[in-house]
Amino acid sequence: MDILVSVIQYILDMGASVFVPILMLIIGLVARMKFKDAFSSALIFGVAFAGMNLVVNFLLENVSPAAKGFAENTGINLTAVDGGWTTGASLTWAWKYAFIAFPIAIGINALMLVLKWTKVLNVDMWNVWGKAFTACMVTFISGNIYLGFAVCAIQTVVELKVGDLWAREIQELTGIPGVTLPHHMTLIACVLYPIDKLMDLIPFFNRKMDVNTLKQKIGIFAENHVMGFLVGTALGLVAKYDISDALVLGVNAAAALTLFPQVSKLFMQALSPISDAISEMMKKKFSGREIYIGLDWPILAGSNEIWVLAIILVPFELLFAAILPGNQMLPFAGLINLSIIVAAYLLARGNMIRMIVYGIITIPAFLYIGTWFAPWITKLAQETGAVNVEPGTMLGWATIENGEFRWAFASAAQGNWWGIIAAVVWLALFIIFYKGRSKENAKRYAEATE
Repeated sequence: MDILVSVIQYILDMGASVFVPILMLIIGLVARMKFKDAFSSALIFGVAFAGMNLVVNFLLENVSPAAKGFAENTGINLTAVDGGWTTGASLTWAWKYAFIAFPIAIGINALMLVLKWTKVLNVDMWNVWGKAFTACMVTFISGNIYLGFAVCAIQTVVELKVGDLWAREIQELTGIPGVTLPHHMTLIACVLYPIDKLMDLIPFFNRKMDVNTLKQKIGIFAENHVMGFLVGTALGLVAKYDISDALVLGVNAAAALTLFPQVSKLFMQALSPISDAISEMMKKKFSGREIYIGLDWPILAGSNEIWVLAIILVPFELLFAAILPGNQMLPFAGLINLSIIVAAYLLARGNMIRMIVYGIITIPAFLYIGTWFAPWITKLAQETGAVNVEPGTMLGWATIENGEFRWAFASAAQGNWWGIIAAVVWLALFIIFYKGRSKENAKRYAEATE
């Protein structure tokens, strides 16, 4: 068993930019691609992953000091340090039972495919850590490892179902066929869905307002590089940078927003041949059965709307952190809130007005849920020894992915009546969202093909 755990850990330590392309190479070969073509596609996929990580880290390295400066200038004194998703992943893999999430994820996916309960073949094994993190938190909070992995199994099922839901929309938004996003960060869409339906009744929110529409209305000010420069410079001035440093931040933010779409084109270049090969194989072997390949969120990272929203939300995150009573989280490593921007983009189908509303109204929930989990994340850090936590402080995650699900089911696992109600409500919202959005998509794409 120790050898198996060591092998799994060794593979995971290579990171997603190596690990996922290896899986893509295997899938390409299984789909009868020529080795040179499968290898080329897999390698380009790895290059795309590495490139996206470089640009995300570049943006974060420039924005985070401005956030810290803002906090210092406003005298905010918050005790929970935001370690972001990278710290969450590191702590999870240091938990001795984390590897159990692999057979659970693979087994459930295989069973649901055989029973035709899903069309998703999820190859995003890197993000199994998110399921393991859920199991870990529920185990720590409830004291029951069986409940921990039961919730992990529930998360696996709903991830696959939401992957079924997003596939056509991702093809529409990105032009990449045959792929989807069975990622737990998008599950917050089910909580926002009732608000989305209310917005349908208000004409203002039904205007077409993606980045391309903005370009028609405000011209150069809607260009990626210009928006990045303006928002980045404004953030620097709010952080009381001098003029030159604020301008440098503006140029760096402009560079990041310009590079994102360029790097994202590599994902399409890598995935199209593999997707075509899989489609051909499925037609021959399974009478044309449709299968979606489940991948990580960077397949959407070329969408300008995602990054515009990410930067717009930064000052709001810092403002709410400063004024919300009872909040202990200061956004830092998780300042670029991937936990909402991707789900908001998919739910709103790229409508910037709706995306901004979703982003702003969810910030308090992220901060309070992050504060609630901070003692447990700190306990995990102390027990595993993976991260040193200074006395008098806590380690947390200000923009915790799938936080509402984890909070509800962890509270239910504790035996709290309000936690049980919250878990039931979450499941009800997911069912409403899944059925409602499925009907919308059926009508939407039927009309598109007529």
